[in-house]
Amino acid sequence: MEDAFSTYHPIINFLYFAVVLIISMFFNHPVVLGISLISAIVYAFVLQGWKKVLKFNLLFMFPMLIIVALINPLFNHAGVTILFYLKNGNPITFESIIYGWVMAVILIQVIIWFSCYNIIMTSDKFIYLFGKIIPALSLIFSMVLRFVPKFKAQLKVISEGQKCIGRDISNGNILMRARHGVTILSIMVTWALENAIETADSMKARGYGLRGRTAFSIYRFDKRDKMMLIIMALLLILFITGVSMGNTFVQYNPIIVINGISPLTLASFLTYFIFFVFCLIPVWVDGLSFLKWKKLKAVIPEKKINTEIRVGVEMS
Repeated sequence: MEDAFSTYHPIINFLYFAVVLIISMFFNHPVVLGISLISAIVYAFVLQGWKKVLKFNLLFMFPMLIIVALINPLFNHAGVTILFYLKNGNPITFESIIYGWVMAVILIQVIIWFSCYNIIMTSDKFIYLFGKIIPALSLIFSMVLRFVPKFKAQLKVISEGQKCIGRDISNGNILMRARHGVTILSIMVTWALENAIETADSMKARGYGLRGRTAFSIYRFDKRDKMMLIIMALLLILFITGVSMGNTFVQYNPIIVINGISPLTLASFLTYFIFFVFCLIPVWVDGLSFLKWKKLKAVIPEKKINTEIRVGVEMS
């Protein structure tokens, strides 16, 4: 089943990810970070399936989380709660360890959010939004976003081709494998450069970025998009109101100060809940769309469907 949120107007998709990513990158409050991380994982489950997301998080995200969290206290010695000293005399503080975990969570959740962004905000949507405003930059940005998945697909094709002639990285001794790997890398670099030049020439030949150039578009800003924009704006205003009241204030150096947790006030709870609702908007949309489809499917008689199918087969 297609993701229902991706069928909204591109400006809705872009505003949603812009707000979520900005809050995720610049708010260090642990509750906000936790909500953002859980929401990103849940939405990634919906878009990519739990097996792929679980494998990606366990193989790449979890080790990266541990590494970043452990590296920060080795170089950041700010804080008043000294736990022990290293051999070089630098202290390891409790505040630096906590801040390291915060930085690690920020990095992880931003990567997961961008994995969802790449699926929803396709290159044609991005060019539709920014092609007339910043044509050159939007073209480069869309090419950058498409580069990684296209590079992976082409790498698989080249690797299988080289494997058929016995020049894969799994054939031969160490030196032969290294030589085969360099050959594949050289092919991929050449392909990437040629592909970029061909794309740029193709867009230039079509008059991309010239004044007065028109472009076909299937996107229409309808009532559904207006309703979603109003909901997102209301939730964002309420969240900003909660932020202005100090419910998301946090400080890690020189001492840890976290507002809105102990005690948990009604205002702080509502601030977190509003952000939780905002982050899971695509999941709510997908859930409602799924329930609507189940309801419509239950109304349609199965015999009628089978009869129409048989009639169609006989007529053909």
